Amino acid sequence: MSTAQHLDTVLLLCSREFPAEHGRWHGGFCGPGYHIAELVVVDGFRGGGCSQLLEAREQYEAECVALSERLSHRWGPPVPVSLYSVLHRAMADGEDIPEPWHMLSTRVQDVQVWRSDERWVVLGGSPWGEESPFHLLAAVTEVAPP
Repeated sequence: MSTAQHLDTVLLLCSREFPAEHGRWHGGFCGPGYHIAELVVVDGFRGGGCSQLLEAREQYEAECVALSERLSHRWGPPVPVSLYSVLHRAMADGEDIPEPWHMLSTRVQDVQVWRSDERWVVLGGSPWGEESPFHLLAAVTEVAPP
């Protein structure tokens, strides 16, 4: 998928109504107050070659940077947010983290956040570790970052 297609997906999510129930759609997840699009998910490197892993990481990082630049052009500079503490609060402390933040924290460590009218636009892309898949996720939500 190209940067233009990723941007189109984000803009589509910005224009959609939020569903009443949690669910899945062909490109991601949704629920009351949020949509999440899985723009890129690269998996299958467990035991794979190092060069294959590095190539996938470089491609994924380039796509993340390119989309971030397009979103910044539209909504200004993003606010970086680490989701490490969000995941820790949910897993270790048992805190009830609202969606989409809980789901995002289980897939990516860091996100960039923009404000668009009454919604938050979120771009996340970082694997939790070498064994984790690479995720490039976009979310649109009316739920403020925790």
